[in-house]
Amino acid sequence: MPPRFLSSEEYDEHAHRLYHQGDFDGALEVLKEAVALYPETVDLYVGLGYARLAREEFAWARRVFERALLIDSRHEDALVGLGETLLRLGEHARAQRLFDQVSKTSYGDDVELLLTMGRALYREALYSMARDYFAKAAASRPESAEAAASLGYALHRLGNDVAAGRQIRRALRLDPELFEARVYLGHILYDRGEWEATLREFERVPPSQHWDALAVWRTIELRQVLEGVEGEHASLRPWKARLDALEAETDPVDRLLAEIEAKANGWDSGPDPSQLELFPGGGDDDPPRIIRRGDGRTFRGSPTEIVRQMRDAAGFSQETLSRYMKRLSERWMEQFGLEIPSLDPRSFLDGAVNAGLLRQEG
Repeated sequence: MPPRFLSSEEYDEHAHRLYHQGDFDGALEVLKEAVALYPETVDLYVGLGYARLAREEFAWARRVFERALLIDSRHEDALVGLGETLLRLGEHARAQRLFDQVSKTSYGDDVELLLTMGRALYREALYSMARDYFAKAAASRPESAEAAASLGYALHRLGNDVAAGRQIRRALRLDPELFEARVYLGHILYDRGEWEATLREFERVPPSQHWDALAVWRTIELRQVLEGVEGEHASLRPWKARLDALEAETDPVDRLLAEIEAKANGWDSGPDPSQLELFPGGGDDDPPRIIRRGDGRTFRGSPTEIVRQMRDAAGFSQETLSRYMKRLSERWMEQFGLEIPSLDPRSFLDGAVNAGLLRQEG
């Protein structure tokens, strides 16, 4: 008996499952087969458009969403998908018109569509517009923790920290396990200097559910500072293990860009930063320095020796120097908006001294 073809609905459901599992390639192949069999089914084109969008194939996504709208010019998901694609292509005005068109129809109170449009605007840093869509979603469904949290994120980006904190706390009352919102609230509290409250929020998220390396780093740091926990204490092991897991994979593209940046800035003389631990002298020919940290603690030696001392004093002696410098550089960027090079100890220390984060005394 010959194999039975799937119906268009079955194809659509199968592709949805693959898409939500993160298998965008698989979803794409299923949908390409489906539209060949059912070329007038608009939902299949919409799914194909989102699969293209997830793969950042924006020109293809645009073409597919436009094909869907030729079949049904008022299809709300196709309108939103095309709008999101146009945002990614920089066509903000046309994208906004499409979103407005959806908002003025009977689908204007569809919370999922409102959140999708708001998130697309948020990704493009159009925070005022994103706030309006999130606010409408939160008003339409007051019990939606996701809508309340999203409104909070946009308000924070617009500088309204008080209202942002209120919305995110509301989201957490609705869903205490909305961990992304709890981590976001922790960062807001950290920026305010509310250390105890920050630690409380971060620790309410199990280490295995943390996906933000900076939040894990701050949890370790605050436990050491506020509770006097030593760097090798057993209670820190799950957090350090999670930090290692989050940073275990190195993106080859990021590494290539880092190497290009190093050569452009003259930082590539000396050993590979990832191999610095193999060189007893650290690969430094600089005379010994004295570097003073903000808390008054001083470190002496070559740049590599100083960074190694700083790392060990922070309780991260198990890390490579390159990873320690990268994390500290990211932390300073988050806190102060200062970009400190982290490709080698000399550039790292020079950048930190020039920015006023460290003081050189010798």
